[in-house]
Amino acid sequence: SVIIQKFLKEYQKRRILVFLNPDLDPYGSGYNVIQSKIAIGSGGIIGKGFLKGTQSQLGFLPEKSTDFIFSVISEEWGFIGATIVLLLYAYILYKGCMIALKTQDKFGMLLAGGITCMIFFHVIINIGMALGIMPVTGLPLTFLSYGGSNLIMSLLSIGILISIDSRTR
Repeated sequence: SVIIQKFLKEYQKRRILVFLNPDLDPYGSGYNVIQSKIAIGSGGIIGKGFLKGTQSQLGFLPEKSTDFIFSVISEEWGFIGATIVLLLYAYILYKGCMIALKTQDKFGMLLAGGITCMIFFHVIINIGMALGIMPVTGLPLTFLSYGGSNLIMSLLSIGILISIDSRTR
């Protein structure tokens, strides 16, 4: 607490406090996380249907196509849709780990492991951010968030993983 008071600026202290309790600033810094949680919770088991989410379609959820795309998926497709997305990511991560463990080349192993870790941390941070258990950082959700540069790098990374796998066979 003494370190925080002495070394952090006022806006940094505020950001930490809002991360710990978004209700401190419900119309400012905490608005995104509060609306994201509402969207995820309102999806229920099967969701509201494609393009029928109230939080996302009526403009309550900011950055719905980038930072909070998981909230939109959870609202429109519900728990089942969110689980399917998580299972697809788990499959990609599993295959990445298997490629890293199978290869005899040390560089290939490290490269495959690094790519797999990059995808893992993007998924964990973005979904954690949407759930409100991690601070909002603006990290995109691999393959789902809007944005060309992230999609290109993700596809190139998967291409490299496939190349590593094909060279070990």
